[in-house]
Amino acid sequence: MTISVDQIDLSDLEFWARPPAERDAAFALLRRELVLPFYAEPEFEGDWIQAGPGYWAVLRYADVEECSRHPEVYSSAAGATNIFDLPTEFLEYFGSMINMDAPRHLRLRKIVARAFSPRMVARTEEYIKQVARAVVADLAAHGPGDFVQHVSARVPLEVICKMMGIPEDRYADVFRCSNIILGAQDPEYVADEADIAVALLGAGAELAALLGELAVARRENPTDDLVTALATAEVDGERLTDQEIGSFFILLVVAGNETTRSAIAAGLVALSEHPEERAKWQADFDAVAPTAVEEILRWATPVTWMRRTATRDAELAGKPIKEGDKLLLFYAAANRDESVFADPGRFDVLRNPNQHLAFGGTGPHFCLGAHLARREITEVFRELFTQVPDIRAVGEPQRLRSSFINGIKHVDCEF
Repeated sequence: MTISVDQIDLSDLEFWARPPAERDAAFALLRRELVLPFYAEPEFEGDWIQAGPGYWAVLRYADVEECSRHPEVYSSAAGATNIFDLPTEFLEYFGSMINMDAPRHLRLRKIVARAFSPRMVARTEEYIKQVARAVVADLAAHGPGDFVQHVSARVPLEVICKMMGIPEDRYADVFRCSNIILGAQDPEYVADEADIAVALLGAGAELAALLGELAVARRENPTDDLVTALATAEVDGERLTDQEIGSFFILLVVAGNETTRSAIAAGLVALSEHPEERAKWQADFDAVAPTAVEEILRWATPVTWMRRTATRDAELAGKPIKEGDKLLLFYAAANRDESVFADPGRFDVLRNPNQHLAFGGTGPHFCLGAHLARREITEVFRELFTQVPDIRAVGEPQRLRSSFINGIKHVDCEF
């Protein structure tokens, strides 16, 4: 399919419904011909959001890195996960430290990092192995079906819930709420676009209430789960407030669920479409796993973009940026930049170097969950290759209707 730059509108949800190869071709064309295109903000039905002046689309690897390294110029505080301007309370409720700059961002990140003690990290790695083994065994016992439902959604969800100490009978509630928060523009999760605000606030309130119940229980009877660790961790005598713990909880269960789910599903699809790469990995799992996992992350890029807002006049890619301008850092486009990745349209489990931006660019907002995601992807494919070595994706994946998350909702598998 041949297109011109005038036919590409990154604010149109129909663009994101195109096959991934067509989207990648559009990004390549924009990188060559426009470098830093400007787009009007998406249309939205409902009166609770007013469209703003538009945004610059940052598509080249070097430019995404430039914005990421300079948060003092390209700020997250006005909202990193939304194009529209939203109230500060709304941003912090759903985005926690993602929607903050220093010094508040640094304070929260330090306290949260303190909660991930060596013992907590070791326990988490054991959770990952246990969950991956049990989930794949369940798939092997009950037969083929929807890979997302039976494997890629279950593993990160159950790991996060075990880390937090969430009761098993609440796992389904966490899964449903996280789908609503990150899939609000998809009619499978929110039927009426005009009700998105109600759905978002309802899902957030349900997760916050669950955290509140856990926090009360842990104060009375502390355990060694992450809720207890977050409630007691401190830096320079400061602890997280209940509101900060609640917001981080929402961030963790949503980001730690949806993004890794999509990476695992996309990995199975890629390996099924490229059997020669799959054979390389299966021939020597441990030796190939480090580069294979990084290539899955580059290939999938589960978070398509993050927003920044200019704090002062600047220049980027030769274009003048004005104070208050919005910029969307398109990691999905940067991860196919020909100036950085040799033959970027080729899936290569041995690709090295592979300094992809699937966890965000260099800077203070690099994903805290990067290690967790890598371990989950590794252990899931270890178990798949061990228990159902001939598994493959079949049929066309059903993709999430979203410009923000490059998600796979459903894809069948057989073995």
